[in-house]
Amino acid sequence: MLKPLDDFRDFLYTQYFSDGIKITIGVLLPSLVFFQLGHVEIGMTLSIGAVCSSVVDTPGPWTHRRNAMLITNLLVCFIAFLTSLINTNLYITALEVLIFGFIFSMFAVYGVRASSVGSSALLIMIFNLAPQHTSLSYLEHALLLIAGGIWYFLLSMVFFAIRPHRYAQQTLGECVTEIGKYMRLRANLYDNNFDIDETFKQLVDKQVIVNNLQDNVREILFKTRELVKDSTPMGRMLIVVFADMVDLFEQTMASHNDYEIIRKRYKDDNILNDFSFLIKRMSLEIEYIGSCLIHSTVPKKHIVTAEDLDQLIRKVNLLEQKGVQVLLLKKIFINIRHIHNRLDVIYSYFTEKDLKNHSAFSSDYEKFVNRQNFEFKLFKNNLNLESGHFRYALRFSIVAFIGYIIGQSLPDLVGSKVPLGNHGYWVVLTIMVILKPGFSVTKTRNYQRVVGTIIGGITGGLILYLIPNQDVRFIIMVFFMVICYSTQRVYYFISVVTMTPFILIMFSFLSTSSSQNIILERVIDTLIGSVIAIASSYILFPSWESFQIKKYMADMLKANSEYLDIIYRRLAGENISVTNYKLARKSVYVNTANLAAAFQRMLSEPKNKQSKGTEVHKFVVLSHVLSSYLANLSIAIDETDRIVFTSDQKKLLNKASYYLKRSYSIISDEEIVKSDDSAIKPLSIDIEKTNDGLIAEQLELITKVSSELYKVVEQHR
Repeated sequence: MLKPLDDFRDFLYTQYFSDGIKITIGVLLPSLVFFQLGHVEIGMTLSIGAVCSSVVDTPGPWTHRRNAMLITNLLVCFIAFLTSLINTNLYITALEVLIFGFIFSMFAVYGVRASSVGSSALLIMIFNLAPQHTSLSYLEHALLLIAGGIWYFLLSMVFFAIRPHRYAQQTLGECVTEIGKYMRLRANLYDNNFDIDETFKQLVDKQVIVNNLQDNVREILFKTRELVKDSTPMGRMLIVVFADMVDLFEQTMASHNDYEIIRKRYKDDNILNDFSFLIKRMSLEIEYIGSCLIHSTVPKKHIVTAEDLDQLIRKVNLLEQKGVQVLLLKKIFINIRHIHNRLDVIYSYFTEKDLKNHSAFSSDYEKFVNRQNFEFKLFKNNLNLESGHFRYALRFSIVAFIGYIIGQSLPDLVGSKVPLGNHGYWVVLTIMVILKPGFSVTKTRNYQRVVGTIIGGITGGLILYLIPNQDVRFIIMVFFMVICYSTQRVYYFISVVTMTPFILIMFSFLSTSSSQNIILERVIDTLIGSVIAIASSYILFPSWESFQIKKYMADMLKANSEYLDIIYRRLAGENISVTNYKLARKSVYVNTANLAAAFQRMLSEPKNKQSKGTEVHKFVVLSHVLSSYLANLSIAIDETDRIVFTSDQKKLLNKASYYLKRSYSIISDEEIVKSDDSAIKPLSIDIEKTNDGLIAEQLELITKVSSELYKVVEQHR
């Protein structure tokens, strides 16, 4: 059996490791070159400029990364010049920390990349807080920083130009792999060894990951002109594989049943183990395709063969001959077969040369990506305490101000016996890294930063004590740099653990200070910064998820209501475009992921700050179930040769629609604009005389779940 390649080997082929190599080259090379030339300070300044530029070089279309790096370079130059000019005056510098801390934190209103630009500006301000930190003139220092940023920008451009498809390929491969893991979790629902409620929680968590990766792939594929209009087989293949994988993900979600009933009904037969085993093998197949995308290899089909499917259906038929009710099993089998057939099609894309006429190549692709608004009006509209961004910006600016004052006061407070104050900016830097808008992320980062710094400090100290050879130290430093920069976006704890040793080794090359003093100072500054950051999350303009969860619940209800409306019209025979249907489906997945992520964050907050957690959890699960039923109904419509829309069906749809719209109005105090369904007429055909039993069953399930959602909302109001 073909298996996905080892996780560590896979990681070496991911965009994260590629970025780690790129950032290490960009940061290390200027310092190495100028160290050899005897101009260490020039090299270090260039490297700092490269670090600031790398902060905004995050996954996404090249044009967005390019623009962000160019803007960052200009900002870094200006902020460095200004801070160097005033940093001898404690009061003016403290005021700068307060003002810039607020302004650049508010950049988050313009999205993740703009937030990274703000982080780079704050980073260079923090690096320049110490007076006499350089012997260069203010202008020389600022110009060298922008030169370092431009150097990194050119390096990133070369990486992209050499393999323009690679970034998209790696991101898509990671997305496909996670879809396979999602399907593997669904297989556990048929296994009595796994708890159903816990499995559902894991499924919702995994859906958050899949949705985020799908958004990343959409951004890269559909906002990169070279890929959308690509005439090469690779560019076309990436787009069609992604389009079909989204459809395949819908089919995996559509397979929802009452698993308690299924387990009880077939507990004396071994058939559920056979289903679970086959689904797990198919999940391995999907992971294998993702791994092949990451490794730039052509997958060889098939882990699961047609014979495997035949064996399973024969076992189902044998049960039926024994008088066992197997309708549920046949429904599950049909879904498995559809997924298998879709995998056949996906395999063909890797060898097919002409994909120009595939339905994925639509002029409507731009509708599937979000457009960021950069108007000043958006900034202004967030200047109120109702805005989470505003509350965070206020919190950060005040806390950074306090951290700066404490960092500058440490030498006077502890005296000369304790080596503190030489790098007082480490306190502010720790605050910047740890303090995040949400309490849960701040709490997690705080733990990871403190424990990681202590472990890294001990590791770095042992290396400096046990390995006096400078060449060996340098090799170890490069290794730690690559690991640190490779893991900073996915395994933050590992990144922190490896960051401290490489910084300590770097200081051993540049400074005559005792390594013990540097380690002690870094650990203590980190502890001070972490205490300030976590305390502020409790008492200074806190943002608790329980106060914001209603918005996510309302968005989920609205998305499901609009998805139901689209399916309603398809069932009634209206000609709904594929684009409109897929946009409605995407909205459901995005809002499901947003709601689940918010609920995860709420659970990590203090118990006394959590509001009606049981009801919210039930709402999350029911929303996930409803989305599955809606997807199942949509697939059933696609596979029905002759759709019969009856009065009973219309009543069920109207009832479900009422529950969702009423729930939304309770949660949001707004009304969903009701679509005009007066023109939708049922056909006067008795449903019993048609072959639409599956559609009727799904409609009943959708109405039942919508009713349960309404009851939960009533309890939560």
